[in-house]
Amino acid sequence: MHERRSVSYRGTTIDSDLFRHITTVLEQGNTQASFSYCRFTGEVLQPAGAFRSPISFASAVFEGMAYFIEVQFLQGVEFDGAKFQDSAFFEDAKFHEVTSFDGATFEAWATFERAHFGNDVFFQEVQFEKAAFDSASFTEWALFKGATFSAKASFARAQFQNIAEFQGVKFGNLASFSETEFMQIAHFDDAASDADMVFNRARFTELPRLGPIRCKGHLDLSHTRFDQPVLLIADASSALIRHTIFLSHASAQLTGANVDLTHAVLNQPMDIIGTPATIDFETGSIQSVSVSSLRGVDCAMLTLAGVSLTNCTFSGAVHLDQLRLEGRWHFNASPHGFSFTPPFRYTRRQVIEEERRRRSLSGRRNSQIVWGSPPIDRSTPRHDALAIIYRQLRKSREDAKDEPGAADFYFGEMEMRRLSRNWSTSERWLLQVYWLLSGYGLRASRALGWLCLAMLTTILLMMGFGLPQNSPGQEATGVLPPNGGKITFEIDQKDAANPDAERFNSGRFEKALKVTLNSVVFRSSGQELTTAGDYIEMASRFCEPALIGLAVLAIRGRVKR
Repeated sequence: MHERRSVSYRGTTIDSDLFRHITTVLEQGNTQASFSYCRFTGEVLQPAGAFRSPISFASAVFEGMAYFIEVQFLQGVEFDGAKFQDSAFFEDAKFHEVTSFDGATFEAWATFERAHFGNDVFFQEVQFEKAAFDSASFTEWALFKGATFSAKASFARAQFQNIAEFQGVKFGNLASFSETEFMQIAHFDDAASDADMVFNRARFTELPRLGPIRCKGHLDLSHTRFDQPVLLIADASSALIRHTIFLSHASAQLTGANVDLTHAVLNQPMDIIGTPATIDFETGSIQSVSVSSLRGVDCAMLTLAGVSLTNCTFSGAVHLDQLRLEGRWHFNASPHGFSFTPPFRYTRRQVIEEERRRRSLSGRRNSQIVWGSPPIDRSTPRHDALAIIYRQLRKSREDAKDEPGAADFYFGEMEMRRLSRNWSTSERWLLQVYWLLSGYGLRASRALGWLCLAMLTTILLMMGFGLPQNSPGQEATGVLPPNGGKITFEIDQKDAANPDAERFNSGRFEKALKVTLNSVVFRSSGQELTTAGDYIEMASRFCEPALIGLAVLAIRGRVKR
């Protein structure tokens, strides 16, 4: 066995021709070479062949483009502290042993596309301007701790067969891990991006925790697959979890993110936990976690805690009645205040985004002013479909013993049922009257208002037509037999007569008020009335207690726990 020789070019300035000549000699022999602190000049630097022995480029400076395309490093290679002032190409290169770029600087494009790392590789504290590791394969540990990517960084379709370390990595622009496969643990603790971080169609085989990640743009986990239980910790402007597959339990602790769960596949329970709202001191806005879509999600597996559902769409969700809402949560709010067109007064309640969109498209003159801008595609579910969504949300809150929270969803359900019927149906008229009188038994003020109006009407009708002018007296008549004997008397009461004048005075008002108050509590006043008064009293005894019952029902719905 030949003894390995060692040669050092430390601190030498080497042009491209000389480097090619040196690498030709190194390829043929068994010589370990050191190019530490060398300066490589020339526009293009390209080795002649493979490096069969350990080689070091520690702290070397590459002034021109460095072409290491398809080069094989059969032994260990070291680029620690190296500086690439122009583009560096390592496409299809093969690193068979330990490779280290710790502390290196790439001032231009650095590409490792389709590169193969057969042993541990170190890119710790490396400064990248723009880098691509597309389709690269990492057989052993891949360490990128503290690395900085000033521009775009791409690891698309890369494969990490062992542990991948990205702790403290900073991405100045897009960071793409699309279709990347992590077969062992991947650490992204304190990773940060000034733009988007994309894990679209990536696969995590063994990942107990992803994060904490700070992302100023989108955190895209669409079509990503998690095979094991995972904890997601992220601070991002939005989290896209569309069509994402969770084969085991998952928990997401998010800050300031807008979460899109469209068609996410939940095989085991998943928790979305929003951290307390924070203030962005740059813009002055309050940031809280919100969910924008649950379409196509099996909500039986989902728990939402401390999130906003203001702009969330629910159409297409499955088992929505089993959705669990914990902590502080809220939906969109309906308009409130007064209007010059029916309905003249809007009472605040919780509404879902689909109803807001539907009402903004109603075609009424002020619909967009009251309910906001319509959707761009102008497509919304029908009223009967929205009624089903509200019914399921109501059942979810009732199962959670939240009767006041369920009341708003019951109101929304009844509203959608009312609006889904044609005026030609009796159910539409029945629901219209129920809404008008008491807001479906949920608006106590409305029922009490109608009660006051009914009482005032009863009093006026009683004073005008129901009370007689005077209390009718009794009249006795009899016939005296010619031959003497018993006299038989017939006692009759005169019919109560309407007054001819002065119907509205304090005395009649007092009598009418007593009749009305007795009618409210479903009692007979005992007051002598005209024929019209009897009918007025019967109508009052039917309507006014019913209105009191509706008001009591509304109050009970708000205070019941």
